[in-house]
Amino acid sequence: MNKFLLLSFIMGCFLGYAQLGDNRLPSYFGLQIRGVFPSDFVSNPSLSLTKEGMNAKISQTPGYSFGGVVRVGITELISLETGINFTQRNFNIEGSVADSGIYVTNTLGFIQYDIPINALFYIKLAKKWYANASLGIATGFKPTDIATMNNINGSQFFYHTGMVNKKASLDLNGNLGFEFRSKKSGFFYVGTTVRLPTKPLFVYIATYKNQGYKVTQYGDVSGAFLGLDFRYFFRNVKAVREEKKPIE
Repeated sequence: MNKFLLLSFIMGCFLGYAQLGDNRLPSYFGLQIRGVFPSDFVSNPSLSLTKEGMNAKISQTPGYSFGGVVRVGITELISLETGINFTQRNFNIEGSVADSGIYVTNTLGFIQYDIPINALFYIKLAKKWYANASLGIATGFKPTDIATMNNINGSQFFYHTGMVNKKASLDLNGNLGFEFRSKKSGFFYVGTTVRLPTKPLFVYIATYKNQGYKVTQYGDVSGAFLGLDFRYFFRNVKAVREEKKPIE
């Protein structure tokens, strides 16, 4: 259902894009695929918790993102980029109890929808090659909490929960990349993204339960990441006819 809503939005972008042909500066619609990679460069991708002999660790692992992008020309040097993306972050979980021999592992996947709004600056390097840099924000929506469990022996359990305090979020967003522009085939872009949430992605709750004994720990998970982006922009027919437009 969530992916159906995303597809519906992308189709809506196509319809909106079809109305942009009369703008003084050309506009473009594209599709994006992104690899999501945790990195110590932007934030610690792991969180370790210890309490009363129980240890828990959650570590962000590579994920992915995809969606639609709309680029609208504003001036000869600046464009506005927006759109919508589906992003899945993945996590590995470890849990153990001291002096018991108990050790468990598990995984969690966390989904988020975001709408970036970036100011895009570009430099022409050659006839068909451009360098791009953009900076802006991304408003996000986190639809649900996540949870998983390890049943150790029927009486002992590890529970792992990612609890969302607020479904809406605001991230800082930056991009740097290069693109090849063809009048006949469209634009091909490859670049990098830095995503820095202004608030924790979710609260990690680790619980160990052994019959009447229970230990619970809490910690904030950042969710910051570096991204490797691949985009394709469909050609703009009006821009093909007007070679001197700035983002032709």
